[in-house]
Amino acid sequence: MKPKRIILIRHGESEGNCDRNIYSQKPDYALLLTEKGKQQATKAGIQLQKLAGNENLQFYVSPLFRTQQTFQQIIKHFQKEQYQWKEEPRLREQEWGHLRSLEQCYAVDKERDAYGTFYFRIPDGESAADVYDRVSDFFHTLFRDFSKEDFPQNAVMITHGMTIRLFLMRWFHYTVTEFEKLCNPSNCDIVVMELQETGKYKLVSQLRKRIITHGWTLEET
Repeated sequence: MKPKRIILIRHGESEGNCDRNIYSQKPDYALLLTEKGKQQATKAGIQLQKLAGNENLQFYVSPLFRTQQTFQQIIKHFQKEQYQWKEEPRLREQEWGHLRSLEQCYAVDKERDAYGTFYFRIPDGESAADVYDRVSDFFHTLFRDFSKEDFPQNAVMITHGMTIRLFLMRWFHYTVTEFEKLCNPSNCDIVVMELQETGKYKLVSQLRKRIITHGWTLEET
C-alpha cells in the first residue's frame, strides 16, 4: 500500500529570500514568489513530471502563499486526473511570531546559532523542536493515507527548508547533532525517498551539510 516515493519539495525563491527587510512590513505567511521563484517552480514541475511519468500523485501543501504558488506552477505539468491535493498546515514554516526589522532578524539568527538551532525558540514563535512535534503528528495522517488501497504511487510534500530537514530527522531517526549538520535544501530542490524491497524508504537525494567553525559560525560544504 505504501507509495513508491515520498518526495519533499521546498518552495521557490520568495520575497523574503531576496530581501529580509520585508519581514518588517509583511507577515511570513503572505510572502510571495519572485519571478525567479516562479521559474524555479516551473522547472521543478518539469523534473517531477519526468520522475513520476504517468504515475499518480498525492500532494500535501503548506498553506503559506509561497508554497501554494509553487504548487500551482508544478501541477501545470500534470493532467488533472493524475493528482489529488490537500492543504496541510502542519507542514508550514517555523513560526517567527510577528514582524521584525532586519536588525532583529539578524539578532535572532545570531542567538539561534549560538544556542543551537534545534532547541532555540524564536521569541513569540517556535523552536525547531516545536516543528518536529507537529511534523511527527502529521505522520499519523500520512500513515493512515498510506493504508488506503487506492493511494497514489507518489506522496509529494510542498513545504519549507527547515520543515524538510525535520521531516527527514523524524523519519530516519537522526540525532539532534545530525540534524544540525544538515543545510536546508535550496529553493525548489526535490528530495526523494524511494521504497525498497525491505518495505523501508531510502533517501536517494544528496543533502548538503555544514561544518562548524570557531564561534559557532556555520558554513555550507
